[in-house]
Amino acid sequence: MGKETTVERKVTPMSSVREPAVAGRFYPGARAALEKAIVESYLSPFGPGALPDEVPDHPLDAPRVLVVPHAGYMYSGPIAACGYAEIARRGRPAVTVILGPNHRGLTLSDTIETSGTWRTPLGDVPIESDVAHAITSVCPSLEDNAHGGRYEHALEVQVPFLQHLYGAETPIVPIMVSSHGMSALQAIAEAIAAALPGSGLIVCSTDMTHFESATEAESQDALALAAIEAVDPEGLAQVIRDRRISMCGWAATAVGLAAARILGLQTCRVLRYGHSGLASGDNSSVVAYASALVE
Repeated sequence: MGKETTVERKVTPMSSVREPAVAGRFYPGARAALEKAIVESYLSPFGPGALPDEVPDHPLDAPRVLVVPHAGYMYSGPIAACGYAEIARRGRPAVTVILGPNHRGLTLSDTIETSGTWRTPLGDVPIESDVAHAITSVCPSLEDNAHGGRYEHALEVQVPFLQHLYGAETPIVPIMVSSHGMSALQAIAEAIAAALPGSGLIVCSTDMTHFESATEAESQDALALAAIEAVDPEGLAQVIRDRRISMCGWAATAVGLAAARILGLQTCRVLRYGHSGLASGDNSSVVAYASALVE
């Protein structure tokens, strides 16, 4: 756990550091407490129930797409840990492209960061500039904008899980998806698929239904998860619209599914589903979470 990656990479010099925006709120702000929270997520009865075995030194043998939640670790950490435990068995990604929604609205654009580092209590993660620039060269509508995602928790909360598995300096490319039209989402997916190394990982950060009863959330989310399991981004978009499902990161997930399809990934398994009521005891109004792996 926490072993430095041996995957070869080329990272351009860092030009800026993004300080953590939600440390101390969505996850602990001190290193020891954060490591403890991640371990407890793995050991939780709502998570995988055990820490991952030592991550293999070899790179991923093929690209993968992982869907994981992004609420506070006490609520969604165990569900996210199910996803990370599964991907850990498959090797080390050369780079992880993190896709997430735009909660803050500091920009209306789809944004990417192409240089610099992201800091967490576990250390500094470099942005893989070569891959980021390759993505923007194919999809120029992606705005290189570090400010737009400055306070976006959906992207940030994934980074400590990645660091805990692959080492503090595991490289990332953060992309914040604001668009909801399929043509724009498809364009982003095509650019990611074209630029992603053969051992790359795509993480789609999303929560499921918000502020419905646990029963209603499970009913609604079953429809969205069926589209995800079918690796069907258009189907996901359609069911979200038709049923008005409040899945905040559906567009980011649709990008990941579209990229998976381009990359020839055909099999998706939902690894775990749960909701905030499992932690709070209140099932009358929950936020729901799921983890899934496409390979």
